[in-house]
Amino acid sequence: MSRRLPIDFRTAVVYQIYPRSFCDSNGDGIGDLPGITARLDHLQALGVNVVWLSPIYASPQDDNGYDISDYRAIAPEFGTLADFDTMLAAMHQRGIRLMMDLVVNHSSDEHPWFQQARSSRDNPFHDHYIWREPRRGADGERQPPTNWEAAFNGSVWEWNEPTGEYYLHMFSRKQPDLNWENPRLRGEVYDIMRFWLDRGVDGFRMDVINMISKPWRDDGSLPDAPVVRPGFLQPGFAQSCNGPRLHEFLAEMRREVLDLYPGCITVGEAPLATVEEGRALTHPDTGALNMLFQFEHMDLDSVGGHVSGKWALKPLNLRDMKRTMQRWQDALDGQGWNSLYLSNHDQPRPVSRFGDDSPEHRVASAKMLGTWLHGFQGTPYVYQGEELGMRNVAFDRVEDYQDIEIRNYWRTAVLERGEDPATVLRSIHAKGRDNARTPMPWQAEAPHAGFTCGTPWLPLNGDWPQVNAQTALHDPDSVFHHYRRLIALRQQHPILAMGQTTLLLPEHTAIYAVLREWQNQHWVIVTNWSSAVHEVPFPSEWTTRPAQLVLGNLSARRGLGDERHRGPTEIKLSDLQLQPWEGLIVSLG
Repeated sequence: MSRRLPIDFRTAVVYQIYPRSFCDSNGDGIGDLPGITARLDHLQALGVNVVWLSPIYASPQDDNGYDISDYRAIAPEFGTLADFDTMLAAMHQRGIRLMMDLVVNHSSDEHPWFQQARSSRDNPFHDHYIWREPRRGADGERQPPTNWEAAFNGSVWEWNEPTGEYYLHMFSRKQPDLNWENPRLRGEVYDIMRFWLDRGVDGFRMDVINMISKPWRDDGSLPDAPVVRPGFLQPGFAQSCNGPRLHEFLAEMRREVLDLYPGCITVGEAPLATVEEGRALTHPDTGALNMLFQFEHMDLDSVGGHVSGKWALKPLNLRDMKRTMQRWQDALDGQGWNSLYLSNHDQPRPVSRFGDDSPEHRVASAKMLGTWLHGFQGTPYVYQGEELGMRNVAFDRVEDYQDIEIRNYWRTAVLERGEDPATVLRSIHAKGRDNARTPMPWQAEAPHAGFTCGTPWLPLNGDWPQVNAQTALHDPDSVFHHYRRLIALRQQHPILAMGQTTLLLPEHTAIYAVLREWQNQHWVIVTNWSSAVHEVPFPSEWTTRPAQLVLGNLSARRGLGDERHRGPTEIKLSDLQLQPWEGLIVSLG
């Protein structure tokens, strides 16, 4: 088995692979493990230290692999355990660690546990899942136990005729929630983790891990969600996160598994986590996890945030982003650790969401967003294609989208509620998860961009002849090479990973600037989030200090971080003007 590689997660940069869309080796149109192995040189050239691999386990693929039917088997479309071992060894040979996706808030309804659990209340596996009796309405009709709406629309409760009960599923009805109150279930999960760690895996990204403890009442019931809109079903996520036994369960996991595998890297996905929860989960002395994914900054461009759902669009107010990011920087400094991200398999492309994806500004704004992200304390995550500046895709027909969330949203909004189809499609174009899942474009002149020689499972973004890895690699001013320089800077200069963060110019609506301080070093990261030129109104005590450009994202200002530029570049803060979507890293004397 492949040997686990030691690493300091705080100075690492993680690259997420969505295997279905990364590279297909056998022409069936679906990315696979041999395809990943064949493209590892791309990751080595980029300089990343860790790969987070989205689920590759056996699955009916109701939610593209996040519905698992066998936690110890590889889905046939992705390959075999032998293919996995080959891939892992190839990663380790390149100094790249691997985090598996641990999906243990729920399983597939086709998992043998659930197949037995749903057969009888007396079955030994029945208590692996969460069951409740129906309520009765005023008319005597059967009703779900609570009014919670699932993440993919509809009730979180599904009727099971053989046992005369409802089972809980916070996501698809084919993803029943596991019952972590059952110690036997927890033991099964720990055995699964040990199976992969013994195989040489370096850690886990833990899917919606703060949902494993539900907020039970003393009588075993669950509370209804507050009524915030017409109708019976109400947003239920806030009712299902951060339950009273969460930290107990994770402490047990750490004791039973994680502490027995030194160097194991852990990150927990934590919807609706507060900064207090973030500290408790990741405190270096008492927390169970290394770092977390929190969502607060990702709700800022939705009306009502998580309450109304991501589909109700509004423009980002940069001042809201500043306040949110700084609150997390302050709260976790020395007391926890955050993941830094703008994209993943569940989020649209950042250059379309937060930047300007027009031909004129796509490259500059993609580089600026990378500069901004890598300029904070925490561990940056790069989602596949982000390093190319990939854009959102806007399919003309909803039928071209494959994602269960998109299809359920369309059915609920258009077919059931009668909303305007054009408005719903605009929301899908902006926020749909398939934006991130279009196949990775590898080559400028090849069938399907070199992703597959067959028919891709999801259509490619139409701009692949211009936006692809081959073109980016040969262009020294590409988004790829800027990300490579950012990653190298972070690994060479601890101030980027470890330094304290102070927000500057908090009320400016276009300029985002922070001061980073570490062991008598002082760096400023300053970025322009607009397509206009802006002067940077630094306070007078700043403008008299000598300043040297470390790295810029435009060719007019390269900096020492660009290997093509060898000599020091002095920069005047007193009359600094940032070009559209410009981002600078500056060292202060």
